[in-house]
This record gives sequence, C-alpha cells and structure tokens, in this order.
Amino acid sequence: MSQTDLDALFNRRLEFPSIDAAKRLHRLVGLDDVKSRLAKTLGVLVNHNGPQSWAKKHHPDASILLDYLGRRPPLVIFAGDVGTGKTELAEVIGDAVARQEDIPITLFPLSLSTRGSGRVGEMTQLLTEAFEVVVQQASRLKGRATSKAGGAVIMLIDEGDALTQSREATQMHHEDRAGVNAFIRGVDRLAEQHLPVVIILCTNRLSSIDPAVQRRAADIFRFARPNDAQRRAVLEAPLAEVGFSATEINKLVRLTGAMDASSVGFTFSDLTQRFLPTLVLDAYPDRPITFHRAVELLGTILATPQFLEK
Repeated sequence: MSQTDLDALFNRRLEFPSIDAAKRLHRLVGLDDVKSRLAKTLGVLVNHNGPQSWAKKHHPDASILLDYLGRRPPLVIFAGDVGTGKTELAEVIGDAVARQEDIPITLFPLSLSTRGSGRVGEMTQLLTEAFEVVVQQASRLKGRATSKAGGAVIMLIDEGDALTQSREATQMHHEDRAGVNAFIRGVDRLAEQHLPVVIILCTNRLSSIDPAVQRRAADIFRFARPNDAQRRAVLEAPLAEVGFSATEINKLVRLTGAMDASSVGFTFSDLTQRFLPTLVLDAYPDRPITFHRAVELLGTILATPQFLEK
C-alpha cells in the first residue's frame, strides 16, 4: 500500500516509547487506577507470551485459565462523557505499554475519512483495508509461541459509535450495517491469528454501540467527569507554582465542581484546555496571576454541557 493510501486511512502514526507521549501521559493526573489497569490489559493482549511466563512461575497447571485469557478479542472500549480524557489517554497509553513490555509499539489512529462519502460499499471497503494494514504490520511483529512479540500495534478509533452503531436501529442504512459487519470480521480475524495488536474504540454513547461489538470487548473502561480529588490533582501543581495557597486551591476545586444537582462540574478538558490557559493569557504580558482574578474568570467559563445519550 502506498504512503498516500496509508494517509487516507490513518491520520498519522505514532511510535512508542516516546518522551513526548510519556509527558502527556504523566499529565493525565487523577486517572492512575485507569492507567495501571489499562496498561496491564493492553500488555496481555499485545504480548501473549507474558501470561505464559507468569503462569510458569506461579501457576504451572493453570492451562484453562490461560486459554480463556488468550481467547479474548483484542478490543477495548473507552466510554464516557465528552472531555473526560478518553482520546488523550488512548493516544498516549502505548508509551506505558511499550515500556512495560519492553517492545516498540505503533499507534494507528483511524482517519475520519475511513467513514467514506456515503457511496455504497465505500465504508466497508475502507474498513477492510484499514484492518488489512494492521494485520500486515502486526504479522511482521508476531513472536514464536515461546517468545514475546517483536513489537505491537494499536489501532485507535475515536467517535467509534459512528462506525459501530447498533444494527438493531430501525433507521440504519444497509451500508452502515455492512460497515459494522466489516468491523466485527476484522476484530475476529485479529483474535484468530493471535497477532500483537489491540483496537481502542472511544465513544460518548456506549448504548449505541452494537451489542456484538460490546460483547467482543476484552474490557470496557468508563470515564466520568473528575471528582474533587481528581480536580485537585489537576489544579494543585500548576496553581502552587504561581503562589496559590492550599486554601485558595481548595476553593477553586469546589468552584469547578457541580454547584447543585442540576449542574455539572468541569471536565478534564475544561480545566486543562480552558481554565488554566485562560489564567495565563489574562495575566500575560504585564501582570501576575492572582487568586481573586482566577475566581472572576471562573465566573465567565461554563462547564462543557453533559452529553446525553438518546
């Protein structure tokens, strides 16, 4: 496949380990439990030899357990509200897995163009081609039964409900149904060949994902808006750097949360892409950042509305 064809299927390719990805992953504070569990889940999916080595040391007779583990399809779903860190984590978790398993990993983010322009059969063809690229790449990296893989591939599908919406929907076009079928065939093919590859599918609408796709997920990670402790983890270090006291930071943590039952708190994106940069830009270039001004600015920033599934 030519470079042009690859660019049409995938936005870019990211190689791990990567210093930049490690920094981005480190900045995803408040998600330590998710990061740890996810890295372990992905590590087992891309490096099938890892559990064999573990069992040989601790449970040499656990063949049935390992068989169940090894038969899981290489699909993980990230589900949750907008701005909760799904895509950012999906884009950089490969760095943690690469370091954990000591293998190089390449991320292939599926391009929005893969959804096609609506011509009959186009989306199905593009999805099939995308899986073929992933199979070719991962096949070169597959290790022998007694050795770990020489590397691994992660295919990222953001806004995955647009590609894998339930075939039970009465208004669903036959081309969309064919696309879901192509996605399922691709996942099953990867599972059958035991390739060092995993698919991460992100969605704001888990209920719209086809049941057959959900059933194939090795794990579903649910993302929520940050609670008080998570918002504090995001705000504490950067605000302490500019002289805010613990009391002032705690007040801002409260102000960025839900004020009542009818409101919602700030998302991770609201904090890191809107509030904190706004503090800097408001003070730049001729005055310092102050707590009083931070409170005033918070009054002008609205939390991202909650995404409601229909």
